[in-house]
Amino acid sequence: MIKYIPHLLVVLLAGCSDSTGIPDYKRADLSVEKRVSDLLARMTIEEKAGQLNQLAGDLNTGPASGNADWQHKLQSIKNGEVGSMLNVVGAGKTKQVQQAALDSRLGIPLLFGYDVMHGYKTIFPIPLAEACSWDLVQIEKNATVAANETSAAGVHWTFGPMCDIGNDPRWGRVMEGAGEDPWLGAQIAASRVKGLQGNLDSNHILACVKHYAGYGAVEGGKEYAYTDMSRTELWNKYLPPYKAAVEAGAATVMNGFNTFEGTPVTGNKYLLDEVLKNKWNFKGFVVSDWNSIGEMVNWGYATDNKDAALKALTAGSMMDMETKALVAHIPELVKEGKVSMQLIDDAVGRILYYKFKLGLFDHPFAYSDEQREAATLLNEKHRKEALEAAKRSIILLQNENNALPLNNNTKKIALVGLFAQDKKHLFDFWVAQGDFNEAVSLQEGLQSVFANTAISYSQGYEADRAISNQTLIADAVNKARAADVVIVNIGLSGEIAGEARSLSDVSIPQNQIALLKELKKTGKKIIAVVSSGRPMILSEITGLCDAIVYTWILGTESGNAIAQVLSGKYNPSAKTVMSFPLAAGQIPVYYNHFRTGRPATANSNEVWVSRYRDISNEPLYPFGFGLSYTTFSYSNLELSDSALQRENTLRVKVTVTNTGSFDGEEVVQLYINDVTSSILRPVKELKGFKKVFLEKGESKVMEFILTNEELSFYDGAGNKVLEEGWFEVFAGGNSRDVLTTRFRLK
Repeated sequence: MIKYIPHLLVVLLAGCSDSTGIPDYKRADLSVEKRVSDLLARMTIEEKAGQLNQLAGDLNTGPASGNADWQHKLQSIKNGEVGSMLNVVGAGKTKQVQQAALDSRLGIPLLFGYDVMHGYKTIFPIPLAEACSWDLVQIEKNATVAANETSAAGVHWTFGPMCDIGNDPRWGRVMEGAGEDPWLGAQIAASRVKGLQGNLDSNHILACVKHYAGYGAVEGGKEYAYTDMSRTELWNKYLPPYKAAVEAGAATVMNGFNTFEGTPVTGNKYLLDEVLKNKWNFKGFVVSDWNSIGEMVNWGYATDNKDAALKALTAGSMMDMETKALVAHIPELVKEGKVSMQLIDDAVGRILYYKFKLGLFDHPFAYSDEQREAATLLNEKHRKEALEAAKRSIILLQNENNALPLNNNTKKIALVGLFAQDKKHLFDFWVAQGDFNEAVSLQEGLQSVFANTAISYSQGYEADRAISNQTLIADAVNKARAADVVIVNIGLSGEIAGEARSLSDVSIPQNQIALLKELKKTGKKIIAVVSSGRPMILSEITGLCDAIVYTWILGTESGNAIAQVLSGKYNPSAKTVMSFPLAAGQIPVYYNHFRTGRPATANSNEVWVSRYRDISNEPLYPFGFGLSYTTFSYSNLELSDSALQRENTLRVKVTVTNTGSFDGEEVVQLYINDVTSSILRPVKELKGFKKVFLEKGESKVMEFILTNEELSFYDGAGNKVLEEGWFEVFAGGNSRDVLTTRFRLK
């Protein structure tokens, strides 16, 4: 334990200066490491504690107001008591606040952080929808645009990507992630980090891996809830996306609001110190979520904020978001010998490193350029990228009798649904500085694409769980009778997608079901466009619609994207990344579940097996599912070897043919199953995919490579294990409908 050093002595032992008297930490010609070391030697313990203190600014993303007493906050910044601000945005505002930091004794600049989950001003599809594109290049582009706009607005850092694996659509935050699969989630997490950070120039921002770790397993889909899992479950299912994001170079990691092994993760030494810092060799810094340090008192794990600060610091947490516990208690904890200066210097040094890396000491206002901000936000190039992303995120779930695409000769369309016109429902909780008034509604998109078609509009229902309005239904039915086709936009408002928006019921609201039943009686073709920030239970509507198009929450270019899909200008290619439940009682339902000693076969009526007696075990739509306006067939699944030696690679080939009438893209998916292993393994595990464009009638042979990496799993200590035995290999267009073969690893 390093003993407490009086502040005066710290100042006397301060680092070097050159012949001009310029302190080493202000010399751009020196390495970042030397500058950090010099600055640490000059700082008092209070100033070090200040670097670990993050305060909120104008905007609010937590339970406490961020608006109280700006003058007090500015004085705290000038006193060196604040190292970072969140929710301070805009080139002008950040420049003003940054000046206060430069007026402090050592002139240490602030980091400005902000939640930019799917766009800053130009809003992209929610991350869950974006993941359904299965397009890593597009996903990286989306993040790059978000970083470009965010950095232009004076912000250095975003609290994303969210890397939590989510099985439960009741949890509002599934919209922030990449779904239920750890392998796909890992690929997407890495792409998002690369897009956000680039080479850390002034057009990019720091990424933050959240919510570390296992937050997606919250009980009952409830926010801020308890989580419990084994270490094998942690390592094999929940950690891979976080690990991939860290390996992609993510600068920061955020604690979750959950628990692991009976301990809040903010104070969990195993996760933060043993795994993140030591096993993964993470060199960045860890920030708490909003007041998650203080909330350890609510959990019953800490007696007060001082105890919470001690447990958070010694576990591996570093920056304190809004609890203010570290800045208040670090000096006395060090003086009492409970926390070492080495630990504090390590945490502070990591934060200072990125402030130097971003160039903030040399160019503190590089991100605060109002001319650049005006030219960058919501520009035409960014809107075009948002449109491309939105089109690629739309899933065609049902298309009876080729109801879609709509014929260009359609004379009359009845457009029904509040969400089709009222733009405020187009945006979710996490839209940063996006303005729904600048978004394109479905009505506007259809009017643009079907310029020569008469489009009537009827509201049809009131939002989110309201009772049926018979007047609205009657108006919709009258307009449907006069139309050739009915497009009805149903689902849930974006306003109930995101943090603190858990739901017990994720079925289509009954007032919308009542509307659909009446529209069905007209005998007209009905196209259901479903808007939602989570997978919903669609079982009640499959028989009431000819086609179901799942559009999620798509952002700024929502209406244009949907209209292009409905018209056939874009052939949908997205695939589900979460299984869609058949009924609420199945939740959580996911494709990569484990075997049982008494397995049930599909559609089985057996009694003494693991099944529901009233419904199927299978979801309505499985993981990886999505239709196209064309059709694809799979044939000739071949392996390069039927027996494989360790360290060798296995080549997997499968032929994919476009058997329909349209050109289109298909996501070819590769799964494996470890037939017998020392711990239970899932019945299927995604280990590869390729998105291929095929002209109608065209065939291509798709090739995948399986290595030891794909065939191994983690033990409970986080070590990779590769075992001999039989493996099954599956290839197909979703996790259910696959070709199968097998090989033996010797």
